[in-house]
Amino acid sequence: MSAEARAASPGAHHTAFVRAMPWLFVAIWSTGFIAARLAMPHAPPFAFLTLRFVFSAMCFAGWIAIARAPWPRGRAQVLHLAVTGVLMQAGYLGGVWAAVKAGLGAGTTALLVGLQPVLTAIWLSRNAEARGTAAMSVRRWLGLVLGFGGITLVVWPKIGGEATLANLAMATVALLSITAGTLYQKRFVAPCDVRTASAVQMAAAFVVCLPLALLEPEAIDWHPNLIIAMAWSVGALTLGGSSLLYLLIQRGEATAVTSLLYLVPPCTALMAWAMFGESLTAVMMAGVAITVVGVALVVRPASSDLEGEPR
Repeated sequence: MSAEARAASPGAHHTAFVRAMPWLFVAIWSTGFIAARLAMPHAPPFAFLTLRFVFSAMCFAGWIAIARAPWPRGRAQVLHLAVTGVLMQAGYLGGVWAAVKAGLGAGTTALLVGLQPVLTAIWLSRNAEARGTAAMSVRRWLGLVLGFGGITLVVWPKIGGEATLANLAMATVALLSITAGTLYQKRFVAPCDVRTASAVQMAAAFVVCLPLALLEPEAIDWHPNLIIAMAWSVGALTLGGSSLLYLLIQRGEATAVTSLLYLVPPCTALMAWAMFGESLTAVMMAGVAITVVGVALVVRPASSDLEGEPR
């Protein structure tokens, strides 16, 4: 290798990593449902999440101390961040993990929660329409119909088996929580350092989840799968995912992440099929594809409204 090639190599590696960051972020995001599937046979959902929030907050505290990251200014901003933590961490993750614990497959759960950008975009559009500034386009209505049609194709054959009223209700709580949290964050949370914001959110989620964990009769079984899921949830999902999202936003590439999030349900379905043998029929894959197209049609005109979701 020439001296010129050696000198250019570090820059080439850096460029390749930058290009890969959005895809890496989405891959990590998709594993959140797999971690739930891996851990839930060995722990109750809220006990697991309570420990996850504690460990995550401790890691963020160390990161904040080393980096001397600035804290949000004013009590009002801290309170707003706490509300988003309750909705987007405790409510969203609690619903997802409880649904998986109750028997709903990781792929199905990911698909149901994947409707969040649709609900958020529709809410924003309807509010704008009420103010006389916009109306729901034909494209968005078509996307809405396709999205729910695809969900029906996937879920309907599972009714009475994997999908029950109880676990579907839990997944719906997760969907509504992440949607409400996203809208609340857009309305009330000012831009701030992602590390200190995450620390506040983790603390608020811990306060909500701890009493629920104490009510769960099941004990934690520290099975190797549980330990792996905990380490992955804290290290890869909370710290790694947040770090990547922070870097992407800093580089102005969060919109690309929003577009790639359409790939999360099929990625999760493939992972769940490979790791746990979850069903993956042609009809289900068609439903996933239809839902992805529907989400893309609804969100694409307003993708910038949906940046910065947590995981």
